[in-house]
Amino acid sequence: MVIVGAGYTGLWTAYYLAKADPALRIVVLEAERAGFGASGRNGGWCSALFPVSSRRLASLPGSSRDAAIELHRAMQATVNEVGLVTAAEQIDCDYHKGGTIVLARTPVQLARARAEVARSHDWGPGDLRFLEPDEVAAKVRATKVLGATFTPHCAAVHPGKLVRGLAVAVERLGVTIHEHSPVHTISAGRAITSYGVVRADVVVRATEGFTPGLAGESRAVAPVYSLMVATEPLSAEVWDRIGLADRPTFSDQRHLIIYGQRTADGRLAFGGRGAPYHFRSRTKPSFDRSPAVFKGLQATLRELFDLSGVQFTHAWGGPLGIPRDWCASVGLDRGSGVAWAGGYVGDGVSTANLAGRTLTDLILGRDTALVRLPWVGHRSRRWEPEPLRWLGINAGLRAMTFADTEERLTRRESLIARWMAPLIGG
Repeated sequence: MVIVGAGYTGLWTAYYLAKADPALRIVVLEAERAGFGASGRNGGWCSALFPVSSRRLASLPGSSRDAAIELHRAMQATVNEVGLVTAAEQIDCDYHKGGTIVLARTPVQLARARAEVARSHDWGPGDLRFLEPDEVAAKVRATKVLGATFTPHCAAVHPGKLVRGLAVAVERLGVTIHEHSPVHTISAGRAITSYGVVRADVVVRATEGFTPGLAGESRAVAPVYSLMVATEPLSAEVWDRIGLADRPTFSDQRHLIIYGQRTADGRLAFGGRGAPYHFRSRTKPSFDRSPAVFKGLQATLRELFDLSGVQFTHAWGGPLGIPRDWCASVGLDRGSGVAWAGGYVGDGVSTANLAGRTLTDLILGRDTALVRLPWVGHRSRRWEPEPLRWLGINAGLRAMTFADTEERLTRRESLIARWMAPLIGG
């Protein structure tokens, strides 16, 4: 087996394949270092979130309401699976399952939160709870809180520690990882690198936001940048003001996504969308940094919490992969032996583990519940050619910002967001 990409998807696939059949010869090829991409730079939410709604999943060809709910349950179980494996393999990644709290801080957001809880009872096991302001304060003390939703199905992790620890674990199992070995073409039985051709019975594409750099894949996913900032370690006095004692990950109900966590070393790590998509799906190290976005993230976090006197010490970013229909997928073309997984839209920390287990079952020909989940074999249509792709994606990103502004000014649900919802997984 040859796996292209040493992020979560590639390494989890290698891990489960090696555990299932120690006789397999497995090679992982990585253009940079293991975990260089989104796997090492994300917000550390190991959650049960899937990028499209259960309603959308149920509408996929061959899917159903029950199948969509089963995928939701599989995602919940995956959060626990990551914790079990990291403990068994002694991967010190600061795993702590404190759930996720999503704040409602305007009347419009409050209505959205209540509706989301109602939908969760219609389309799943009903584990999402609505919290009144006093219940929210027991978990986190933010400003202007009118309520929140809470799910227990999320763990905070240190993403870099997780991916590097996973690389060590797979090497212990006999997997070979070749770093600094960029692949430019994947085809039946071959991964073509800058140094030669690696031949294998199965080739797994696990390249997420860097997929457009492969020959013939320029329109497969759109690499969209998400950026983060982190504070200095906070004092006990500041933490008394903020809460987050059980380290729940946190967000709010705005349209332009934000995400944060209290790290094991006592910092606030906080990120969000807003950086532009770059023409022709380009990815460059310079795109990881945007002073304007960093400044906006700092301002947002200060507006959420009382951070008087707190300094920000770190800022970084990187690309994530967005398919045209926002639906992540995993699959194996048995004719060519080419397998793939990705398109997580930023929800990949746990989804990549589910992908690794599913790819293992597909490759080994196992008939399991995982290979019957509705995302298996799904094919998103390709993104439009440029300049339509650049215009459309950046217009969508700008529209989410306008939608939040519209709701603040009108105190009504945004018409822009309602129009955009079917296009972005709603």
